[in-house]
Amino acid sequence: MKGLIGLAKSFGYAFRGIFYALRYERNFRIHVVCMAYMYSFLGIYDFFSVTRTQWAVLFLANAMVIAAELVNTAVERTVDLASSEHTEKGKIAKDAAAGAVLCCAIFAVCTGIAILGQKAAFIEMYAYYTQKPWMFAVFVLSVVLATLFIFKGFGKRSTEGNSTDG
Repeated sequence: MKGLIGLAKSFGYAFRGIFYALRYERNFRIHVVCMAYMYSFLGIYDFFSVTRTQWAVLFLANAMVIAAELVNTAVERTVDLASSEHTEKGKIAKDAAAGAVLCCAIFAVCTGIAILGQKAAFIEMYAYYTQKPWMFAVFVLSVVLATLFIFKGFGKRSTEGNSTDG
């Protein structure tokens, strides 16, 4: 029983880290919003033809970006904890971690283009929004709300670290 409690706590700590990044890291929110739009167009509207293998590749690409962003946050906070001064080694650590996120994000975008670059899907999407202009208005409203979420987040800003993005 003691092992299960420890396991449950470790999951709680992990979720706390994810929610921290969601709350305080703007770039993390950008990734989450982009994923939400992609998955909504794939699942809810079903414009794109995607195989199970392609779904798996998309999931992996997205997981890489999210994981890299979480590691980047951990590196930034660790460097900030180690020294309140701006040092060259601290800058290199932060820049390298951010570079890892960028590499993963570029890979994810290329993966998305390779899988979702389907002309027929975009034609179908255009027809859908032309036939239902009110749905286009809903889409535009969702983009406005997503932009507010990205740049404003929720809650007060963290004073624990000197995040470069959030």
